[in-house]
Amino acid sequence: MSSVRIDKWLWAARFFKTRALAARACQLSRVEAAGQWVKPAREVRVGDTLKIKTEGGDFTVEVLALSEIRGPAPVAQTLYRETEESREARARETAQRKALMGFTPAPEHRPSKRDRRKIHQFRNQ
Repeated sequence: MSSVRIDKWLWAARFFKTRALAARACQLSRVEAAGQWVKPAREVRVGDTLKIKTEGGDFTVEVLALSEIRGPAPVAQTLYRETEESREARARETAQRKALMGFTPAPEHRPSKRDRRKIHQFRNQ
């Protein structure tokens, strides 16, 4: 096997839960290879560098192996190598999110019926 569809590879490498989500991410320009946005049917080869935007963060990875089947997580992690810059950037973003949580504390209790009515009134204005 010299190449695999990129949506299959993203699914097998566990960047997305389903192949449909991987294909959708490609269509929405969230996957980039060689500086260009890719379509789901693009072939990925060993040595390619991909930029992937997911809910978990932005990844820059180098393809080390190919697979069309989804296996266990330890096997999926052997399919790629994340760059050091990407790892550091995701760590910074995580630290920023944690720091911002201190400024928006969770409410002490659930809103009462009266509070909910006020919230709905405020949002509908």
